[in-house]
Amino acid sequence: MATLAGLRSDTVDYIRYRLGDGMVDVELDPEHYDNSIDKSIKRFRQRSMNAYESSHVFLSVVKEQQEYTLPDEIEEVRQVFRRSVGSGGTETGTQFEPFEAAFQNTYLLQSGRMGGMATYEMYYQYQELSARLFGGFINFEFNPVTKKITLLRKFSASGEVVILHTYNLRPESRLLQDRHAGPWIQDYALALAKYTLGEARGKFTTIAGPQGGTSLNGDALKAEAQVELDKLDEELRNYVDGSDPLAFIIG
Repeated sequence: MATLAGLRSDTVDYIRYRLGDGMVDVELDPEHYDNSIDKSIKRFRQRSMNAYESSHVFLSVVKEQQEYTLPDEIEEVRQVFRRSVGSGGTETGTQFEPFEAAFQNTYLLQSGRMGGMATYEMYYQYQELSARLFGGFINFEFNPVTKKITLLRKFSASGEVVILHTYNLRPESRLLQDRHAGPWIQDYALALAKYTLGEARGKFTTIAGPQGGTSLNGDALKAEAQVELDKLDEELRNYVDGSDPLAFIIG
């Protein structure tokens, strides 16, 4: 976990680089390019659902322990599932295969079989109801900053495995390879770098040259970069990044 001093230092570095600190030849240094890319990825993750992916995580519980620390990539926990009834693997057990149930629907009087699709549907409704009544869904509290999850249940033994339905940050490499997210991140990083370069060139009105003073285009760069940044933010609102648009609300 990052310390407060480290977080404040990163913020100071971001401000310094955005203001053009460290430039002597009024051109960008490698640190300014990296800073622009980092900021564009953070902006994309802040505004776009395409920056996240759904997954399931297995968590082995410990006796008398309720608080656990999850990986930094996890941004949201939607549900915690516990093993419920219906773990048999035979045809006559509590759980049966749905495709066989569909097949049995076409042939009556099959001795030793469990029934058709109606039986399958009613059984799984029974499973869901029993899970809600008898602890199949565990209540929890999750802190997205500290990545700590608190299971609101006391476990009397170690070794039980629960499943967490989570939303994780997509890795940077996958974002840059994405045909929707990659071009947006590149364009946003370019606009940020252009604005930073405009800040650096805005420190000087002219620069000495063999033919006299040469005017710098700091103000023009900043104005052009701001237009591009606003345009890219508008693209996110129009879901050009590949995110799922909002659904219709009826009622």
